[in-house]
Amino acid sequence: MRTVRILNCALLLVAVTVSPVRADDVCLGDEEETSAKAAVAALTKAEQAGRPAELFVAYRFILGNECLDRYDKTALSRAKSGLPKLGRELAKAAEAKGLWYSADPVRGDGKTSAFRYFEAIGDYAEANRVMMKAVQGKPDDLALFTAAWGVDENRWVVPDQKTGERQPYASPAAYRQELQKMASAMADRLMKAEEQDAKGLSGSAVEVATSAMKSLEKLRAAAAWMKFSPAGDKAARERAEQRRDTITARSDSTLTQANALMYYEFAGSPKAKDKVAQVKKKMEESSRALEKSGEKVKGAFAEQSQTEQKKFDKKKADLEKELGF
Repeated sequence: MRTVRILNCALLLVAVTVSPVRADDVCLGDEEETSAKAAVAALTKAEQAGRPAELFVAYRFILGNECLDRYDKTALSRAKSGLPKLGRELAKAAEAKGLWYSADPVRGDGKTSAFRYFEAIGDYAEANRVMMKAVQGKPDDLALFTAAWGVDENRWVVPDQKTGERQPYASPAAYRQELQKMASAMADRLMKAEEQDAKGLSGSAVEVATSAMKSLEKLRAAAAWMKFSPAGDKAARERAEQRRDTITARSDSTLTQANALMYYEFAGSPKAKDKVAQVKKKMEESSRALEKSGEKVKGAFAEQSQTEQKKFDKKKADLEKELGF
């Protein structure tokens, strides 16, 4: 009897010790177990099908499941060892097809870019390399360039094995310097093209309107590229003020001041803001003056019309009297 009592106490002690551990382990829930087993099943299916792109997605799914080590350590080991090698193979294949970069995430349809594969396995140096090839292939694509500029967002260095701390990853300075050179070259090209458009500002009022529109389009585009350089878009905005001065110096500036106003609004400097206010005030004054002038003309026409009507009515009355009506 004493032996049975001791055994029961031992079992109770084990239950008390083990139960809290299971209760605190979120990975031991039914949903977590189902999810982990589904990930393993997807991995096995992808391996048997022999489709590398799908297998890569399955590897990532396995590694993204924090609970999988409770259920299938072998599958977890296969994913850890297989992901880097397969990722590089798929990236090289995509690069050979010219699929250097795409905004789309990694997919299982075989259309993922080399950049996304390298990024997924943490090979940031290679990811930067293919990204640079993509930018060089489309040097005037500002959206692509912007993506290349921001590659380090959400990148992290491998966690420290002792502390577990992670530090943000920073691409080598040479990478960003190369991008700045490309942005500068693109801005210079647009500024030179703007010089040709600005020649029309010395033509007729109609030419001024057309030339100003083309010139401002180039200046805005140049400013967007200049923002990636240390000096910013100052040169483009200063050029806009110069173009405004050219227009306001014209003898018909009253007709073209709307074009000058657009240049100053783009320039955005304190001086430009003052000028914008002045020009708008003059335009409002001119508008009110035209309204008053129009009202006077309208009044004069109305008065003249009334006088003519009275004359007509008098002649009509005289004729009717003469005829005996």
